[in-house]
Amino acid sequence: MKKFSIGVMADSFRLPFEQAIRKAREVGADGVQIYAVRGEFTPERLTPEKRRSVRKILAENRLKVSALCGDFGGCGFTRREENGEKIEKSKRIVDLALDLGTNIVTTHIGVVPRDTACERFQVMQEACNRLAEYAHANGAWFAIETGPEPAAVLKRFLDSLGSKGVAVNLDPANLVMVTGDDPVQAVYTLKDYIVHTHAKDGVMLKPCNPEDIYDAFAGIGPEGLQVNDYFREVPLGEGKVDFPAYLKALEDVGYHGYLTVEREVGRDPEDDIRAAVRFLKGLETR
Repeated sequence: MKKFSIGVMADSFRLPFEQAIRKAREVGADGVQIYAVRGEFTPERLTPEKRRSVRKILAENRLKVSALCGDFGGCGFTRREENGEKIEKSKRIVDLALDLGTNIVTTHIGVVPRDTACERFQVMQEACNRLAEYAHANGAWFAIETGPEPAAVLKRFLDSLGSKGVAVNLDPANLVMVTGDDPVQAVYTLKDYIVHTHAKDGVMLKPCNPEDIYDAFAGIGPEGLQVNDYFREVPLGEGKVDFPAYLKALEDVGYHGYLTVEREVGRDPEDDIRAAVRFLKGLETR
């Protein structure tokens, strides 16, 4: 199996940036993904001087940026009255990404409706066309993270856009945990759009309504809903993602970009991330 690039989500270490970067190097990663919506890494707060410092820290640790995360939360781009501001902020995140050496910004856009004639579909379509136009003009991509809807529904939405500037960040665990979709088949379904992936594993405990789940993540979900009742993220290789088949599918469609480890739970993130990198490299040698 041809080698993939291994990334890690810097924020998953739950450490200050420079310490997280050193840890990423120590666990054997090739790159890091960085959140750029809140805190010190927003385009507004990351001054030219600070950007030079970030590039220097990355270079000293022989790491690249796999992608920036420009995720505005579970509602995504479903509300027309909020989309103008979010789109402008997203454009600045693209500019920052390019300045830091990557042309990929991952994001959630909200749950794509199956009904292409409904107003929400059209609102999301309008927003994503504007995002796609800006990204494409700058040689970049907004990569929608999989999970809120089956891969076939997402592909139909992407096919409806006027540009390939909006693409896919394929997260196999989200598909398993939330929609029950098959990540291996999702690779073949979305093959023309995949520009980044997350390496994450999980299990579904019981079926859920994806809209309720993502509303809960956004802080507006049904009162009393506990997402942990519906699914659980687990270390790589311990969940329902068939990673050997998943990586083979990625190889089949010609994807050899980043497998970026994201660990959102767990008491010892460094140990989990180290084990995940070791697990992925072990699969590549088979």
